[in-house]
Amino acid sequence: MKRQGVLAVLAASLMMATAASAIAAPVFNRVASFPVELNKAEGSSSSEIIAASEDGMTLVYSDSPGKGIGFVDITDPAAPKPAGYVALNGEPTSVTIIGGKVYAAINTRKDFVDVSGQLVVIDFATKAIEETVELGGQPDSIAHNDAGTLLAIAIENERDEDVNDGDLPQAPAGFLVLLTLADGKLDASSLKKVEMTGLAAVAGDDPEPEFVAINGKDEVAVTMQENNEIVIVDGKTGAVITHFSAGATTIEGVDTKRDGALSFTGKKEEVAREPDAIKWLDDDRLLVANEGDWKGGSRSFTIFGKDGTVLFESGSSLEMTAVAMGHYPDHRNNKGVEPEGAEVATFGEDKLFFVAEERASLIAVYKDTGAEPEYLQSLPSGISPEGIVAIPSRNLLATANELDLREDGLGGSHVMIYERAEGEAMYPQLVSDNDADGHPIGWSAISGAVADAEKPGMLYAVSDSVLSTQPAIYTIDANAKPARIVNKIVVKRGSDAAQKLDLEGITLDGEGGFWLASEGRSDRLTPHALYHVDAEGKILAEVAFPETLLPSEIRFGAEGIALVDGTLWVAMQREWKDDPKGQVKLLGYNIKDKAWTAVRYPLEAAAEGAWNGLSEITLHGNYVYLIERDNQIASKAALKKVFCVPVAELKGAELGGDLPVVTKEEVRDLLSDLAIAKGYIVDKVESLAIDAAGTAYAITDNDGTDDSSGETLFWTFKVE
Repeated sequence: MKRQGVLAVLAASLMMATAASAIAAPVFNRVASFPVELNKAEGSSSSEIIAASEDGMTLVYSDSPGKGIGFVDITDPAAPKPAGYVALNGEPTSVTIIGGKVYAAINTRKDFVDVSGQLVVIDFATKAIEETVELGGQPDSIAHNDAGTLLAIAIENERDEDVNDGDLPQAPAGFLVLLTLADGKLDASSLKKVEMTGLAAVAGDDPEPEFVAINGKDEVAVTMQENNEIVIVDGKTGAVITHFSAGATTIEGVDTKRDGALSFTGKKEEVAREPDAIKWLDDDRLLVANEGDWKGGSRSFTIFGKDGTVLFESGSSLEMTAVAMGHYPDHRNNKGVEPEGAEVATFGEDKLFFVAEERASLIAVYKDTGAEPEYLQSLPSGISPEGIVAIPSRNLLATANELDLREDGLGGSHVMIYERAEGEAMYPQLVSDNDADGHPIGWSAISGAVADAEKPGMLYAVSDSVLSTQPAIYTIDANAKPARIVNKIVVKRGSDAAQKLDLEGITLDGEGGFWLASEGRSDRLTPHALYHVDAEGKILAEVAFPETLLPSEIRFGAEGIALVDGTLWVAMQREWKDDPKGQVKLLGYNIKDKAWTAVRYPLEAAAEGAWNGLSEITLHGNYVYLIERDNQIASKAALKKVFCVPVAELKGAELGGDLPVVTKEEVRDLLSDLAIAKGYIVDKVESLAIDAAGTAYAITDNDGTDDSSGETLFWTFKVE
């Protein structure tokens, strides 16, 4: 079917797909995450391209910064174990497995001009390097045919992005390498070099092959991303069968400005697709992930006929799904979600394909219908997924997520494992409805919440400075599953969106409006302040923090707000300079008297190299409930708890003198709640709302996918 329309997968269809999967069709759910640092603890380590052994019991991934190949035992997919590591003399760019051998493409270049690379053959059982073949250039992707008799390797000889603004041409040109195997043994003498110069209309004298895939006829499909070209090669003879431009597409209704706001009114006209990963759907159709990372921003995947006919173009649908799930990367607006990885496999009677969105950290799952594909679900992945491997014989899927941010105190690279089974999709846990223009309500980085006083399961939440020019209050219907953002009002000064806010807390004013707490930062001219807004988001009053506090300022300010008997109590995240170590202020502002007081809250002792602080305060009955957490992530996370403080102890003293210290009682350890998602433990549990019936709603802050997986976890529990 010839079609270039956009697949309209907006919030409504996302929820319909989630609901349908819970009723009938099997769904994928994550069952485990494996931190690759377990295989290589020292230095940087990553997982980029991933393959599975023929029995489906072991995963093998390339670790480019670590210069090695890692093995993961998934005999029990819910409990993956380190299974070995092979150090290499270069950076592995890709791996594949045939029988008992691992074939790794290794980049050994000295620089962008003096290029070289190797194919390294590793015995699967002994982890011994058995053979090395010089490739004559810097490799990228490697693939083999189903019979295990043919290897294809894309020799990219990639450009230097610091030379001539990264423009092409930049010698030397890339090419394709073909190698054959006989009786399971590599024949190094069979190496064929397939030249690809003179094919592409874009920089035809400097081809940069990126990704390869082989169909049942031993035809090799090759993408050349910067050249915006796709080439089909006869794998037996090395002859070029055909080639065609990946073409251009026009994307409408997208956000194209990096401005701290989500506005889906932009348009990118005739933008080059710039294909990355490619997979054969069958012997005549190709699935292409259009990363668009050079000059593009096409944000889509395309199904091509082998002759270059566009059979389906996904348009902005991946982007809109990411928006609805809170995974939209506003910091990458020019290029969007960046589809990079792809996989095709048949599970039972269903031919499925998967598209990895590098910047949204999602895996989109589709059913191949032979015509317009059917969107099924999107899976949460680690930070920057690239490699995907399906293991249909075990109903498993695994992803390799490449970013290692441990040096910055953030998450490391993970391999994530999913299982397909009947049941309910565990993710997403929070999605947005469409707005009046038909786009999903844009949201991200939920940082504070409060429950409606009368309507069970209805919440109001705010997002932080990730959306700095569009501060907003979101209405959440937590009675739905997944919970739904049903409305968004922008906080305004007059008729314009308010600036210089970093909203971290929200509470009801008892009159239909809200009080908001903004975490200030004087070095960025963002005031520490409270804001009174009406039901439409208009600022009615602004209350600055008292001048006596500001000389003691550090950048960790207000993180939550609760109205208790006419006084607004503000939870400060960390100790300021005038606080004793291990004690943080709860600031009180009496609305009628306009007077400030405070008490001190005793923090738990922090682990070495960590800090503990408050992230939320909310009122229920005779207690205020607070989230206390550390700033640690993944395996280092130790403290994510809810404590309560009696309202009777909120009797503040004047600032500048001795402040009373309140007592606290532990209510719930949230680490076990966070672990249910089977990903790594996130650091920012930032929202807690409790309704009149005592149902508590906890929400994590996803940092807008910036150095984050983008996952927002949303769950409930009961308090007395």
